[in-house]
Amino acid sequence: MNILVVDDTEDSRELTVAALRSAGYEDVRGAASAAEAFQMLRLGNTDGVPTADVVLLDIVMPEIDGIEACAHIRSRSGYLDVPIIMVTALDDMDSLANAFVAGANDYITKPINRIELTARVRAALRLKSELDQRRERERELLEFVSGWGDRSARITVDEVTGLLTGAVAEAYLAAGSRADGEETLSVIALMIDRLEAVRQAQGEAAARAILAKAARAIRTVAASVGVLAASYRNGLIVIVAPDTGAADAAKLAQSARSAVARLDIGNREFVANDRASVSAAVVSARVKGGAERIKLLVRAIAGVQRSATAGGDQLVAVPA
Repeated sequence: MNILVVDDTEDSRELTVAALRSAGYEDVRGAASAAEAFQMLRLGNTDGVPTADVVLLDIVMPEIDGIEACAHIRSRSGYLDVPIIMVTALDDMDSLANAFVAGANDYITKPINRIELTARVRAALRLKSELDQRRERERELLEFVSGWGDRSARITVDEVTGLLTGAVAEAYLAAGSRADGEETLSVIALMIDRLEAVRQAQGEAAARAILAKAARAIRTVAASVGVLAASYRNGLIVIVAPDTGAADAAKLAQSARSAVARLDIGNREFVANDRASVSAAVVSARVKGGAERIKLLVRAIAGVQRSATAGGDQLVAVPA
């Protein structure tokens, strides 16, 4: 990880750099002014590739102060998501409001405490890593779907839910990992409870209307974290979440269930409170290759079917 410390006071700058290096961050650089920082960040280049993962900016500096420097850095497309931590004296806290307006993510006060410094930097780097992973997932999914071409749009998008079809999810999983090694993958299977009973008692139109409403809520949840959601004809919806462990996948599944519950879809065929409910099954594992990825999908679907048969309206974890 590349960290840039910008401070016009040499002693303060060197102490901060030394503290970060002693905490295990090897690639730490210092800049004595905003202008020097701009050069080190290569803001004049047009490739948009950032040269720092975190920037620590002193607020009080001559010529170009930290707030102006923060706004200038944040205005460059390559630095939209790079965490910027402001460094300020206790008697200059009023400037922080302007710093956050300029795009700062966090702050730390002088004199700098080593434990607080490393904690703030660690949190900033974790945020940067999560944003990078989400962007990569979105790019990968978009690239995969766009590769099917307009000619297959009627096949790849389910007309009722607006989600991709189950065939797309299966093809995506079968394509295997984007890397040679293992990857963490979670598959979530969601099923609208007693949807078939609705179909039998009230007809296809009623069942499709419930499924469409629920799918819109689930689609919103999936889109917010950049994962692939797909639908099967029988009311089954699957979410494929690369780089997502079991705990985060369970939270995502619960968010999807809660989103449907908030719709308050009334129907006498739903046993619990006459409202639509969702069963969910989550399976997570380290996988390698398409066969192992497809196996997770099979286990998730089998798990949610068992859950729905057992009464539904619950979230279960399925062994990989």
